[in-house]
Amino acid sequence: MDTLTIEGEDEAALASLVPAPPHRKTQSFSHQFDLKPHPQIRRSRKHSLDEIPQSAALAAEAAVYFDSSDDEFSTGGLVVNGDNVCDGTVTGEDYAVVTPPPDAVVGEDDVKPLPEFIGAGGGAGIFKVPVRAAVHPGRPPCLELRPHPLRETQTGKFLRSIACTETQLWAGQENGVRFWNLDDVYEPASVIEGQVRRGDEDTSPFHESVITSPTLCLLADQSNKLMWSGHKDGKIRAWKMDQRPCGSDDDLNPFKERISWQAHRGPVNSIVISSYGDMWTCSEGGVIKIWPWESLEKSLLLKPEEKHMAALLIERCPIDLRSQVTVNGTCSISSSEVKYLLNDSVRAKVWAVQSLSFSIWDARSKDLLKVLDVEGQVECRVDMPPTHGQQSDHEMKAKLPTPSKKEKSPGFLQRSRNAIMGAAGAVRRVATRSAGVYVEDTRKTEAIILAVDGTIWTGNMSGLIVQWDGDGTRLRYVNHHHRAVMCFCTFGDRIYVGYASGYIQVLDLDGDLVSSWVSHNEPVIKLAAGGVRGWYVTSPGPIDNIIRTELSQKETSYARQDNVRVLIGTWNVGQGRASHGALMSWLGSVTSDVGVVVVGLQEVDMGAGFLAMSAAKETVGLEGSVAGQWWIDAIGKALDEKKTFERMGSRQLAGLLISLWARKEIRTHVGDLDVAAVPCGFGRAIGNKGGVGLRIRVYDRIMCFVNCHLAAHLEAVNRRNADFNHIFRLMVFSRGQNLSNAAAGMVLLFLFLSCSLAFSTYLFWLLYSSGLPWALSLAAGASTAAYTLKTTTNPSPGAEEVKSDLAAADMIAFFGDFNYRLYGISYDEARDFITQRSFDWLREMDQLRQEMKLGKVFQGMRYDSGEKKRIPAWCDRVIYRDTQSTPFSESNLQCPVVSSVIMYEACMDVTESDHKPVRCKFHATIAHVDKSVRRRELGKIIKSNEEIISIFEELKSVPETTVSTNNIVLQSQDTGTLTITNNSTTSKAIFTILCGGQTIVKDDGEEEAEYNPRGSFGLPRWLEVSPASGIIKPEEAVEVRVHHEDPHTVGEYVDGIPQSEDTRDKEAILMVNIRGSCSTTWTSHSVKVRHCFSAGVCLIESKPPNLTENLDGSPREEAGDEDL
Repeated sequence: MDTLTIEGEDEAALASLVPAPPHRKTQSFSHQFDLKPHPQIRRSRKHSLDEIPQSAALAAEAAVYFDSSDDEFSTGGLVVNGDNVCDGTVTGEDYAVVTPPPDAVVGEDDVKPLPEFIGAGGGAGIFKVPVRAAVHPGRPPCLELRPHPLRETQTGKFLRSIACTETQLWAGQENGVRFWNLDDVYEPASVIEGQVRRGDEDTSPFHESVITSPTLCLLADQSNKLMWSGHKDGKIRAWKMDQRPCGSDDDLNPFKERISWQAHRGPVNSIVISSYGDMWTCSEGGVIKIWPWESLEKSLLLKPEEKHMAALLIERCPIDLRSQVTVNGTCSISSSEVKYLLNDSVRAKVWAVQSLSFSIWDARSKDLLKVLDVEGQVECRVDMPPTHGQQSDHEMKAKLPTPSKKEKSPGFLQRSRNAIMGAAGAVRRVATRSAGVYVEDTRKTEAIILAVDGTIWTGNMSGLIVQWDGDGTRLRYVNHHHRAVMCFCTFGDRIYVGYASGYIQVLDLDGDLVSSWVSHNEPVIKLAAGGVRGWYVTSPGPIDNIIRTELSQKETSYARQDNVRVLIGTWNVGQGRASHGALMSWLGSVTSDVGVVVVGLQEVDMGAGFLAMSAAKETVGLEGSVAGQWWIDAIGKALDEKKTFERMGSRQLAGLLISLWARKEIRTHVGDLDVAAVPCGFGRAIGNKGGVGLRIRVYDRIMCFVNCHLAAHLEAVNRRNADFNHIFRLMVFSRGQNLSNAAAGMVLLFLFLSCSLAFSTYLFWLLYSSGLPWALSLAAGASTAAYTLKTTTNPSPGAEEVKSDLAAADMIAFFGDFNYRLYGISYDEARDFITQRSFDWLREMDQLRQEMKLGKVFQGMRYDSGEKKRIPAWCDRVIYRDTQSTPFSESNLQCPVVSSVIMYEACMDVTESDHKPVRCKFHATIAHVDKSVRRRELGKIIKSNEEIISIFEELKSVPETTVSTNNIVLQSQDTGTLTITNNSTTSKAIFTILCGGQTIVKDDGEEEAEYNPRGSFGLPRWLEVSPASGIIKPEEAVEVRVHHEDPHTVGEYVDGIPQSEDTRDKEAILMVNIRGSCSTTWTSHSVKVRHCFSAGVCLIESKPPNLTENLDGSPREEAGDEDL
């Protein structure tokens, strides 16, 4: 290519983009393009491999655990490192060449692995091999009720919510609900018609409902043995607890709902039952409805075949709170979506949570008490402010600069820059207004919970956790993690916090951090993310060490091993297309023993207009091209896609394309495909250079494949090293669905603008290709979706370091047109060496080899370094890393993926491009865990270990308490006092007061035989109890106010009809439940409260009635399994 002449004004335009760095002298060896100094290179030690234990990496102090010349070619497993020869050991910081022993073979066909060159620098930082273990040494062991299923098997069945009862765990999913009996959690999966359902192969036995609309929320009602579910179609359904299907096959006999009705026009976001037994629900548009318990009770008394009548009965009775607080068209609450409801059982209030505001309601009178924003400021009425970042119509227009009459017209590069910046800005603003994903307010509330001390805790998208009192006063805030808070859970005096990063933190009631660990690789949603895991309430604690030790000792019982061969093909196609014969020669002819095929192409399409269009499409989450789809279809045909292989997915970034196929025989073990792209061209913004990646789970191990096209030209070594470093650190995998389709479609409005930038973009591309040392910037206009989402969030100071997605993989393979060349040798000299087959001399001139020796690029990674019949194209390489910390390691749960190269060559007979296609075949041995067997072994440990049994027995301890009376008589507006005393000298007592039911007292003074509980043991409307729950310190007491409220002061409705005053005497049973700060059982005291309407003397029995029928057990009941 001819050298470009840059005029002064155009040079000034380039300088305005990014200041030019000082001129560097061109030389054969590169300087490290990194901010951090490179560690000093040490020579490897001389000792035998046998002297190094396989688990040495596990004992490393800095270990980071994740849920893994002519003399160079020697024999006998020797390693040549510089001038020294050692027995196969690589220190992790030095380069080395390893040669397998003469008798080393892999696979059933006994293929001999090839010698490999290992780059230096792989023993530190993000390039260090991830450390695996049979049981993670840094996290509390968990019970995997439903191990992580492959995402592709869960279409329409993803879990959205969970709720736990004393004997069951319920989960809401996209097609209904399911439940597990806690007695069966350690058992293997259910067999249906002779086989286990795909996706639930390792799941504990469960029961599933009929198909419904997606379940968004669940609520357990213990008093009536019902599970309430809210659905996306606006319906609410009730399911009976402790039921079993009529037959033995869940699929043939799924259980059905008890009742259902249409509650909202939009989705049912949240359901709570108030302190008075009424059901509160919320939806879009600021809608909050109350369903009185009296109507629900009548509907539940109808027979199952009368469900239609029951639905009509309920649908006519709701109370619309929004309409009650709307006066003259002005509403006191916002019209934004109500996302969550919280029942404040301590003070008989209900909190309604919207994105940036809260409304507090009286549960008894249904009155609106207060509206406040997330900062705690009281609002008289809610006016929604404009969305942060929203711009007026005139700001939406792309403003291209116009030169002044007196000023000289800007140069061509300046005009090009302005045009591209305008196009990117216009597309970005439209995507922002349509999708809103770039400007979400981090103050949005994402979770809310009531603690046992009566305080209320909220969490928002920035990770901020705020503590409130019951009146809405902001008490304190803490921030222990920089990612969004997704959910809360309380047990005793502990608060569990789940984050979008997969972290779980445990806080005390002061907000101080007690402990934290990584629970999932995905966001924690109701403490469930695809899989369901349970932790013991004592975690972290002594029980964890016991389980970890015993499970590790039983590793051989649940460890499994499988082999798979992976074929990687890379080809710079130069904007051309290939014949079917060429593709068969390259790929189709070598796939007979291959399980996974990964293909990476470069320069699929590189027109100037195409680059501009690709940049605009990437801004709004679109990718792909006609040429890219042609290549995918053509390769699929060569692989016999319909019969032999199944296409898993692909990703295209401008001219870069990567796609993956899996053999149908192993398809059930391959899935969870994620994609990623990192642009490196034009100031790290355009995809003419960069990397596209695929991440996939194979036999429960993570493999990442990255197709790269790095900077061109002989002297651009620094730039190539920097491109790799940029890709490795910033590649973030996602499903590619982060942006809404509505926003994605808006790119069509700017087709004309993108096409008009063809010449501008082409010139920028020429400047980049010419090797000029400027870093051109186009702001954020052309970044990929995942890349943009990661870089728009700035971690707070002191936050955890963000780990590279690639660093955590069990196997990484980089391939593509790396553009490393031969240095210090002329063209004619290179031809002479090739003619004489003096390839060893050529290797010494290889830029990539020298950079890897110095640990400047592909740190710790490997590539084939043996003699070959056909030498691969020099620019096109395949480099990989598995979990081996030392060569020739055996595959086990500490080193789960052990790979070796068994084929590495170029296809010299393919002539459709100036590059030759390269193929590399790996043999990978993968160690993984049989989750069902490990869960069974965990069950044996829990049930047989005496120390664990002793710990569980200690958890049943409840502080001794006394209640001042078991009889209270009230007349109109009377107030009684109930004193609860904690007699323990060391332990705190947590009390909760519920109502076991009420009855009507007959004229002769006798009660009716049956006490009927309201929803969730709610109080009758004539009774107020405050506080209804709290903490009692050792040797202290708390006074509870029991007050009668005249019924006529509350508008009571049944079936939409106002009720007249009831003058009959009534009696209620209060249950005072006591438990310790970490108790799994409780004790219960019964207190009889009678309201006498007349002024006569009321006599009540001193002994409370037997509540076994209503309470489903004795006064002292166990909370079920000790799992959280």
